[in-house]
Amino acid sequence: MTDEASTGTIPPATPERRARAVTPATLFLAFSQMALSGFGGVMPFAYRAIVERRRWYTPAEFAEMLAFGQVLPGPSICNVAVMIGWKRCGLGGALAALAGMLLGPSVAVVLLGALYEHFESVPRVEHALGGMSAVAAGLIIATAINMGIGLFRDRTAPKAFPRMQATLLALAFVAVGIAHWPMLGVIGALGPLAILLAWWRRA
Repeated sequence: MTDEASTGTIPPATPERRARAVTPATLFLAFSQMALSGFGGVMPFAYRAIVERRRWYTPAEFAEMLAFGQVLPGPSICNVAVMIGWKRCGLGGALAALAGMLLGPSVAVVLLGALYEHFESVPRVEHALGGMSAVAAGLIIATAINMGIGLFRDRTAPKAFPRMQATLLALAFVAVGIAHWPMLGVIGALGPLAILLAWWRRA
């Protein structure tokens, strides 16, 4: 990790970074590394690699792609991989990014599944899995906080955006996390509202 990332200040995705040539092979290797690092959840590692290390996109841009990927069918991180691959290298890049995201973990899951079948009842294995679950939850929370900070620091957004975003964030948290309302219904209600408010503020 760079010094800037370790201090919590992420430099912008510069035009040089955006314009730098990226091949399908580069995308395949990059997303393979993310996928194989992300036991318990790929999103924290994807955010760190794409935003903090490679600086292909800003935190706000990554959050926008993630939001779009979450409302599409299929795993959100795979949808994000396809979008990034397509933006960087067309159809070949989209296929390479998706292959990198799926190939390595598929092999790892088959091998680990076979091992788990034989050792699932071992107490030490159960305790280890419990500890890994706590670590995975911590990574997800840390990524959510970093993405939120990036959104609120988006200098291209109107000044009223932070208040609007905080309100929508609180509504979504209360509806899903506390009231346990169906996520599809919450997205169906807050999603169009967020789009309307963003359009109105920018207009």
